[in-house]
Amino acid sequence: MGTVPISLDIEMKASDLSAPSFVAWQVTRDCNLACLHCCTDSAPGRPFPNELTRQESLSIAAQIVKSQVPYVLLAGGEPLIVPHFFEIARVLGEGGVYLKVETNGQAFGEKEARILSSLPIRSLQISLDGATQAVYSKMRPGASLEKALFACRAARKFNLPLEITFAPTKINISEAAAVIDLAASLGAFRLNTGHLMRLGTAAKLWEKLNLSSAEYEKFYNLLEMKEKEFSGKMEILFRPFSIQEDLLAKKTASPSTILILPDGRVRVSGFLPYTCADLRKETLIQAWERCQKAYQNPKISSGFEEIIKDDSVLAAANQLRPLETSDLPAMV
Repeated sequence: MGTVPISLDIEMKASDLSAPSFVAWQVTRDCNLACLHCCTDSAPGRPFPNELTRQESLSIAAQIVKSQVPYVLLAGGEPLIVPHFFEIARVLGEGGVYLKVETNGQAFGEKEARILSSLPIRSLQISLDGATQAVYSKMRPGASLEKALFACRAARKFNLPLEITFAPTKINISEAAAVIDLAASLGAFRLNTGHLMRLGTAAKLWEKLNLSSAEYEKFYNLLEMKEKEFSGKMEILFRPFSIQEDLLAKKTASPSTILILPDGRVRVSGFLPYTCADLRKETLIQAWERCQKAYQNPKISSGFEEIIKDDSVLAAANQLRPLETSDLPAMV
């Protein structure tokens, strides 16, 4: 995923909750593709050092269920290449947790769709960053557009809610309209897009990928036009358009969500290089409480302010380190 994150459809104050309202779980950094715009620096053979084991992952999933978290995102890297991915999904889904799964679609077919169809899936998100194989494979070297399209059709065959994501770059912007039309023809309920995020691999290739201001304006106008065209048929989600707009709207309030990394650490924000907890040492609820405390640290508000002023600082966001603060409770 290389655009500003989608709305979580959950607007709740953290202070009113006894547990997170949403958990975003990056189950691995390993991937079967090395996409030019990847915000997590994922690529084949690039898992996090010491990623969670099957037993540890299932234990966290059980904690999520016990804590009555209503909604979980399972992402990567490519989550479907994790051998115990469907076990995680089953523990969560059978425990009453609604799921969103993000995949590139290269390893998703009718077998996978059938399994997920028995679980409470809110969204199966598949990336389509081109309407032709020539452009799609430039964005995702070695990838097959036909496999991605087959994954979309398999999802709809088993009545999974299909969401398409499109990350705009200089390489694929000429096919933006065609991708939107394609998403509608595939039966997607939503197309998710926006300004390219200056994170991970995309930050390293920024000059090659990022659109000019004029190109972004033209793209935004296209989205407004397509929004009207597909009104009532397919949602086109592109507001807030950029990370800066997203941060300004949220005003850095303490979140009701947590972000779990592949090794069990908990990240304060996907836009900042800080971790604040470790699920190998703490419970989910303890980690969530530490996230709330972390947002009291002035490094967080100042970090967001820096991004709003200049998004080039996002290039260092994946250089993770613990957030040092006396406000955080002691590790268990």
